[in-house]
Amino acid sequence: MSNSKTSEVKGTKKFESELKTWLNQERAAIQLIKLVANLYYEKGIETVLFRKALVNQSVLDIISHHSYARNISQKPHLSIYDSVALLEAMCQLNLTPARIDIGRLLVEWDNEPKHIAVEDFVANKLKGLFTTIHKSVSPRDVVLYGFGRIGRLLARELVAQAGIGNQLRLRAIVVRGRDEADLYKRADLLRNDSIHGHFEGTIVEDPINNALIINGQMVYIINANGPSEVDYTLYDIHDALVVDNTGVWRDREGLEQHLQANGTEKVLLTAPGKGDIPNIVYGVNHDEKNIKKEKIWSAASCTTNAIVPLIKVVDEKLEIENGHIETIHAYTNDQNLIDNYHKGYRRGRAAAINMVITETGAAKAVFKIFPKLIGRLTGNAVRVPVPNGSLAILVLRLKKKTDKETINNMVREEALFGELAEQIQYAYSKEFVSSDIVKSTSALIFDSEATIVSDDGHTATLYAWYDNEYGYTCQVIRLAKHIARVRRPTYY
Repeated sequence: MSNSKTSEVKGTKKFESELKTWLNQERAAIQLIKLVANLYYEKGIETVLFRKALVNQSVLDIISHHSYARNISQKPHLSIYDSVALLEAMCQLNLTPARIDIGRLLVEWDNEPKHIAVEDFVANKLKGLFTTIHKSVSPRDVVLYGFGRIGRLLARELVAQAGIGNQLRLRAIVVRGRDEADLYKRADLLRNDSIHGHFEGTIVEDPINNALIINGQMVYIINANGPSEVDYTLYDIHDALVVDNTGVWRDREGLEQHLQANGTEKVLLTAPGKGDIPNIVYGVNHDEKNIKKEKIWSAASCTTNAIVPLIKVVDEKLEIENGHIETIHAYTNDQNLIDNYHKGYRRGRAAAINMVITETGAAKAVFKIFPKLIGRLTGNAVRVPVPNGSLAILVLRLKKKTDKETINNMVREEALFGELAEQIQYAYSKEFVSSDIVKSTSALIFDSEATIVSDDGHTATLYAWYDNEYGYTCQVIRLAKHIARVRRPTYY
């Protein structure tokens, strides 16, 4: 046989082999999807793979997530078949509703001596999640006050995370306007989003009850001109967490109006709070206030949520002496579409065709969480012509000497196995750009390829991307679950 014929045969065999491998992965992904759904809908167990959702994902998503897991963990042997084996073992256990990272289990299983049975391994690792240890959680009613960008994303995510309904239940949305067409307009804005795509599910308008039935969940649309005039108990809503998305009231006096409404227990503001309102970045300082006593909370800003986790990691390991934070931020509804008067300087210029230098309170917000850094950090912002997806650049002078590899590995370990695993995503692509971060559930995506460290090893320039809409929304929900006392135990 000639060399060309031999090459053709080898090429055909290689093609067939690769295709067979791929089809086997697809079959395994189908099996994994069934196991994930069974755990989620039967036992209330949400599984993720290094923070990437496994619930309601496609076959291709599942395979892609495993490719990501191999790269991010630097363990090329992690496989979808091992994930199936781990999930099958989990289905046999009496586990409490929880959030479990299969990525961590995969890495630990890869490090385990292979004479141990996978069933025994999983039972030992998850023994802290057995039902005999944990009390059942009572679901909490949620009311969204305001239905703008964050409000609609919160509605989508609350409905998506409802599962068997034993955590947060979206019961009502409060808006202004009593036009008959208003219900249909708001439903269409929820269905269709220019940035985040079409709503995955069904939305049915119910004009008789002035409600939307979203994926089988009836959500009342309540018209009101002020927080205190609503009586939520008329809608069978009790001890509710009201999430204020309007930003109209930011101090305690203004936000206490919500507490005057019947059926309200707590208030969560999706903007920086003023005065003595606790500004919380979930994962960093959420335990500093008593969740039973404090009634009013703030989820701070999207930028604060993006920079604070990274500052915490760097300061604890390398000690920050001083620095500057520059935010390259997507334009927002606060800016003008075309040149017109604005109470703030520069924000009156057309948002979609200009880079606009403006102020940010991010540095001051850092000081509230890390008082020792007062006076050591400065901050500013540039609004740029993208509708979503922002970037924080941190230039930090460090007390301890470091290098690029050390600082990247430090953040990577925190992102994979640390206490901030939900907040920090680690990116390793040299082609990473702002559109890649849309729909990220993390507070920030650390761009490891962009890290710069000075020759003396004491100045680091770090790049933190963040979806200033969806990523922030996920942080708000994490905080909401915490203060409503419905957060599930986790295995990360």
